[in-house]
Amino acid sequence: MASILTNSSAMSALSTLRSIASNMESTQSAISTGMKVSKASDNAAYWSISTTMKSDNMALSAVTDALGVGAAKVDTAYAGMDSAIEVVKQIKKKLVAAQEQGVDKTKIQGEIDQLQEQLQSVAESASFNGQNWLANAGGNVSVVTGFVRAADNTVSVKTTSITLGATNTLFTADAATGAIDTTGGILGSTGAASNQSIFGFSISNSTSATDLSNLLTDVETSLSNMTTAAATLGSISSRIDLQTGFADKLSDAIEKGVGRLVDANMNEESTRLKALQTQQQLAIQALSIANNDSQNILSLFR
Repeated sequence: MASILTNSSAMSALSTLRSIASNMESTQSAISTGMKVSKASDNAAYWSISTTMKSDNMALSAVTDALGVGAAKVDTAYAGMDSAIEVVKQIKKKLVAAQEQGVDKTKIQGEIDQLQEQLQSVAESASFNGQNWLANAGGNVSVVTGFVRAADNTVSVKTTSITLGATNTLFTADAATGAIDTTGGILGSTGAASNQSIFGFSISNSTSATDLSNLLTDVETSLSNMTTAAATLGSISSRIDLQTGFADKLSDAIEKGVGRLVDANMNEESTRLKALQTQQQLAIQALSIANNDSQNILSLFR
């Protein structure tokens, strides 16, 4: 039925044109943003997951930075401990030489004095960002090792703690001022055999072979403690390196997973846009034809 009041063909064509325009808007948004899900209304479930995982990825990035700071602290302490071990080895060598008959022990002590001062210099210098693990008042220090989201969606930051004390610091320090106390720690504590510290002992031509032997025993004990402390620092450094590598891989995996949920396939979107543009042109043509129906009715009355 032909009617000049109700043009059903035009209404149908207009409805189709509106639908195409809506689809084009979505496609153009995907092309311009690169995302098929850019807001909650696009896909509430995927948007929620991606938002949470992006937040976790930002936290992982912060953990990676913290791991870098922790690695720097551990590496600084390890470098200092390793250097101190080499100096104590030299002191051990001098004590062995001092046991040879006819040796001027005062001259050997002059060399030992320089080595002892070097030990203090190493301990004072092994500081990163104000933290010195080799000249420390004692207690627990920690480094960040991970970020975890549990099954119940609770999150936590994992740390590794190290207890500093007389057996793994070179010297102790004042808790308030940080000033080094050379009467504590591996090098400052009194040895069980010689009743002298590695940092404070001295020898002379009157020093007996027994006293030298006792000093050598205490030096060997100190070296053992220092080696153990260095091994602990080395194992923590290795763990931090592994965790840093894992954090980088985990961050990449999360980013890829989020991309699969919300990123637009640009090949598909560009193809869809071309198709919609063609449909739009055809819909406009159809609407034009439908609108001409009224003119065709008018011709019947001529």
